[in-house]
Amino acid sequence: MVKAIRVYELGGPEVLKWEDVQIGEPNEGEIRVKNQAIGLNFIDVYFRKGVYKVATMPFTPGVEAVGVVTAVGPGITGWKVGDVVAYAGGIMGSYSEEQILPANKVVPLPPSIDPTVGASIMLNGLTVHYLVRWCFKVEPGHIVLVHAAAGGVGSLLCQWANALGATVIGTVSTNAKAVQAKEDGCHHVILYKEEDFVARVNEITSGNGVHVVYDSVGKDTFQGSLACLRPRGFMVNFGQSSGTPDPVPLPSLGAKSLFLARPSLVHYSATRDELLEAAGEVFANVASGVLRVRVNHKYPLSQAAQAHTDLESRKTSGSVVLIPDCIGRTS
Repeated sequence: MVKAIRVYELGGPEVLKWEDVQIGEPNEGEIRVKNQAIGLNFIDVYFRKGVYKVATMPFTPGVEAVGVVTAVGPGITGWKVGDVVAYAGGIMGSYSEEQILPANKVVPLPPSIDPTVGASIMLNGLTVHYLVRWCFKVEPGHIVLVHAAAGGVGSLLCQWANALGATVIGTVSTNAKAVQAKEDGCHHVILYKEEDFVARVNEITSGNGVHVVYDSVGKDTFQGSLACLRPRGFMVNFGQSSGTPDPVPLPSLGAKSLFLARPSLVHYSATRDELLEAAGEVFANVASGVLRVRVNHKYPLSQAAQAHTDLESRKTSGSVVLIPDCIGRTS
């Protein structure tokens, strides 16, 4: 038996229950992993609330972790007990001291990367990779707008876009987050609670608008984001922390020949080659210093409910990591 978070009904953070679960042995094509660090992401909130549907109830949330292989299933090659592996996206259940994983969905974590960094960079890093490299290819001279610029994805997105030669505009909620966004490569920072971000973007771009908007906020920013785009601009909505955006009439996009995308990581890491390529580039950028990971908050796994509360109330910045209580007891 191991400890894990279980959800029996949809709702607020209080539905996250800490209890014993049974973890079996890996079958063919599977490995068993003892988690060292677990990434906390807004997608976990979406599943907890029912915004995204789960296949079965009850369930263990979490889609990202770093751990040590403790057993390999029949016929497995390429992995052995003791290997440190990381994974993100497509598999649920990381809020657990141990879990069974498909062997082809994990990647080796370079020894130079700490497990807490690995657990906070996988989902966010792979997300940023497809945003700036595959969904909309950011190049020198582009002007990009990043909402929630001090968040886990936003922080890395600003850094990577800056490194690619773009002019980066970021929106944040507080002065403290504005300082962080500047450090992370934002050329212009907008305090959206004090300023009209559409008017400020218009001022910054001399009325021309931005080439691309990366919007994970959703309902509260969506229409304004569209207004910030220049003709033939690209709107990328990849989250909805404030709620689902209202429907968009197609003719409204035609007014400026805009592009609208709602991408998902699962479709940008569908093959083993795509996963390894993306993870390799993310890890290389961490090693070179292009990406500086901010693990600003750590919670014991048993306190996942408090971590969710703080994340939803915007009390966190950067990345949030859950540490299995068994790790804390032995460290």
